[in-house]
Amino acid sequence: MKAAHISKLNGPDAVEIVDVEAPEPNADQVLIEVHAAGVSFPEVLQTRGRYQVKPDLPFIPGAEVGGVVVQAPPNSGLEPGDRVAALSFLAGFAEYAVADSETTFKIPDSMSFEQAAAVPFNYLTAHFALLPRGRMAEGESVLVHGAAGGVGTASIQMAKAFGAGRVIAVTSTDEKGHVAVDAGADEYVLADGFKDSVKERTGGRGVDIVVDPVGGDRFTDSLRSLATNGRLLVIGFTAGSIPEVKVNRLLLNNIDVVGVGWGAYARPRPGYLHWQWSQIEPHIASGALSAPIGGSYPLDDVISALKAIDDRHATGKLVLKIR
Repeated sequence: MKAAHISKLNGPDAVEIVDVEAPEPNADQVLIEVHAAGVSFPEVLQTRGRYQVKPDLPFIPGAEVGGVVVQAPPNSGLEPGDRVAALSFLAGFAEYAVADSETTFKIPDSMSFEQAAAVPFNYLTAHFALLPRGRMAEGESVLVHGAAGGVGTASIQMAKAFGAGRVIAVTSTDEKGHVAVDAGADEYVLADGFKDSVKERTGGRGVDIVVDPVGGDRFTDSLRSLATNGRLLVIGFTAGSIPEVKVNRLLLNNIDVVGVGWGAYARPRPGYLHWQWSQIEPHIASGALSAPIGGSYPLDDVISALKAIDDRHATGKLVLKIR
């Protein structure tokens, strides 16, 4: 089969397209004919050996796929021919991939394979962040950083689907602000001076929840943007630097900083991911959760997809169209 290969840790330009043997599933795995694969920031980090998951070289990247079941374990609830989204966690940038039955989900007939590949990481992360960890209540207000990106657009849609009263996007440019509004945000503010804009638009109150996959120097102003009893959800650090918290701010303003380690929480808990999928699937079927596809690339052009993320040009979710 054809696959993308990382054999040198020299960045996206070093990724190669190779012919390799198709994978053999073990007794608990599903073999999937891959039609589309999601491309995310972790794959960019993996091209340089900077992600926490460091497979032995060479390896095939790719953590999420959409495709058709070829072979499935007995009693998994899956059959050959089923259309699925799946978390492969690795080796998804290929014509065939394997995934555990715990991380393979049937998709509605209305859902494209590109959508299936775009949903698992971002939307399950957003669900875990806003609901189990963020305790979002109906009518609350949510501020989303990196709002034109994959996690950002997923968080916007998840918040609205589960009853947020107001979603404010934070973006670096007006163009990205329009992407966030198209994804469902009620409005956007620019990252430069966002705290003052948020205070102005909320009558000085602030917001109930801040979704932060960015980190860096925005962090303190995010804390200042929270209303009393507000929660700042720490999802990642795409800005590169890990901020520090002066905890007196938490005490004085009665606010929380909440860690969102979705994968670390979900993977050791059998059935948790399928429970999450059962929560979001009705909103997928209704169209309320529909990943904005910022670009669809053939497998042979995987380098362009990775570089679009690396250069901060990507909006929404990027996918590889395998078939």
